[in-house]
Parts: sequence; C-alpha cells; structure tokens
Amino acid sequence: MLRTVTARAENWPLATPFRISRGVKTAADVVHVEIREWEVSGVGESVPYPRYAETTDSVRAQIAAIAPALAAGLSRRDLQEAMGPGAARNAVDCALWDLEAKQAGMPVSETLGAGEPPALASAMTVSLDKPEAMGRAAQALATRAPVIKVKVGTQDAEACIRAVRAAAPDAVLIVDPNESWDIALLQRLQPSLAELRVALVEQPLPADDDAALAGLEPLVPLCADESCHTADDLETLRGRYQVVNIKLDKTGGLTGALVLLSEARRQGFGIMSGCMICTSLSVAPAFHIGRFADFVDLDGPLWLKQDRPGGVALRDGWLQPPSRSLWGGACLQAMEHESL
Repeated sequence: MLRTVTARAENWPLATPFRISRGVKTAADVVHVEIREWEVSGVGESVPYPRYAETTDSVRAQIAAIAPALAAGLSRRDLQEAMGPGAARNAVDCALWDLEAKQAGMPVSETLGAGEPPALASAMTVSLDKPEAMGRAAQALATRAPVIKVKVGTQDAEACIRAVRAAAPDAVLIVDPNESWDIALLQRLQPSLAELRVALVEQPLPADDDAALAGLEPLVPLCADESCHTADDLETLRGRYQVVNIKLDKTGGLTGALVLLSEARRQGFGIMSGCMICTSLSVAPAFHIGRFADFVDLDGPLWLKQDRPGGVALRDGWLQPPSRSLWGGACLQAMEHESL
C-alpha cells in the first residue's frame, strides 16, 4: 500500500474578534491533514485547543508519529486504539472517512445509511462584550437567527442575557459561560434564566467542579461541553447534566462522535452538535451529528473573513451544508482507478 500523509498548520483570520470568558480570538489556527493513496486523497481538519494543552505544533507532532503506521495501511478503526481522542486524531479520522468515501465511490452519507445532510437551524453566537454591545449584536442577528448563543462571564452576566433577550424576543437562547461560573452564581441566576426563557446553559462550572451539580434541579437544562469528550465520560455526567455537546475535536473524529451520539441517546441525554472556530472542512463531518441533535452550534466558519471554497452558507436563518466536493463526497476518478 502506498500512502502519504501530510499535515500543515493554517491560520484563518476572523472578520471580527471572538470573545469568551477565557479570552479573545482573532484567527482560527487549524491543522489540515491530507492522506493520499495512489491518485485519491482524503482531507480532514482539526482545531488544537489550548484548554487541553494542544497547539498546532503538538498536533502535527502527534500526526507525524502515527504517519508511518498510516502509510503502512492503518485503518480508521485501528486508529481509535492507536491514538487517543483529541484534535490530532480528529483530523486523521476525518481524512480517512473522506478517503474511504472517494475510494468506494460512495459519499459518507450513504455509508451511514442516511441521505444528504439537511440544512440546520444553527445557533449564531453573540460574543462577550458589554450588555449594550451584546444587545446591538443580537438585534443584528434577530431577523436571520432562530437560535442565538450568548457568551457570558461572571460580570454582568444577567444584564448581558437580558440585553440579548430584549433585542431578540423570539429567538431560542443558549447561554454559555465557558466554565466561568461557580455553583452559587448558577443557583442565584436560576429564576432569571427561567424568566428569560433560556433553553440551555452550556458548561456553567469548571469541569473539575462538576460534583457541585449533584442534586441540583436546574430550572433550565445544563449541557456538558468541556466535561464531555467521549462516551466514557457519560457515566459521571448522569445526575449533573441533561445534554452533552459533541465536538469532533474532543471525540477524536467522526468515528468517536458517532459512538458518543449513540450511547448518549441510549442513556437519555439530549444532544448538542458543536464546533470550534474553524473552516467548513471541520464542520462538514459535524453535519452528520448535527442532523440528529436537539441543539446545533456550527457557526464557526461564519466568523472567518474568508472560508474554504464550497463552505457553509447561511440562508433564511438555516445553515446550508458544505459542498460534497469539500469533504465526504464520492470520487468518480477513484471508481475508475479501482476498476483497472
């Protein structure tokens, strides 16, 4: 088997800064992976996350370490044991999905026994700012975003949520403190969250403080993000969270995300499909999770100054899936090659 594996770091500037309680982003730093076998190549993308001590250099080093095994024919299924979950495995796993689809002449959607991914009602994010500025940002989104995610911290959290609700009275609201709250603040805000018709609160406490949620009966469902990486985490989340956020950079790719989706549903959790700030190459495989999710948050590429060709588009409030030419589509050339 003749395979080559390449991984490169890319920097994609944002149109506007993206602020959360943890800091500010002005660009998406991603790792692009290509796995080529003869004349067919599969591609994938991941977003190294400093929260998990990942950088583009560390992710590329992990991929370089597994490259000889991939060149020798390591399968996508064997990859799950050969690499731990995280951004490095995500990029490789998704590249292998893309390669398999092109070699088989069958798009990923058919491999999964489903039709083409539909347009999704994805959340659009209002990043952290002063309440007045967040209200203006929400007002600009109100006519084209049926779902709005509100990034908050500890300062003026309620005022920020109220400003967004006033500007977008009909939107479904998701509040995301990004681990910045403590249990006292979460408890204090419960009545206001209910009054403001917040649909979901995402990862209010630091993941290490999850034990404080035991016994809490929240007025608004809680969603585990940083607290949920793979299906192995679900056991400790029961009784603390009602929803889990499935991100491919945490599960280590679409393969792990599908396992988490199935097991979370079996255990009675609601599902959110999320992403990092990324290009549409990251979001394309996530659509195969988003189509089954209760909440969708795949607006990462919409923050970029310029996305990859064939990327997602927002139409009448619905996020249109990327072109199959970007990722996960069948390749006629591959079918011809296989027939030789």
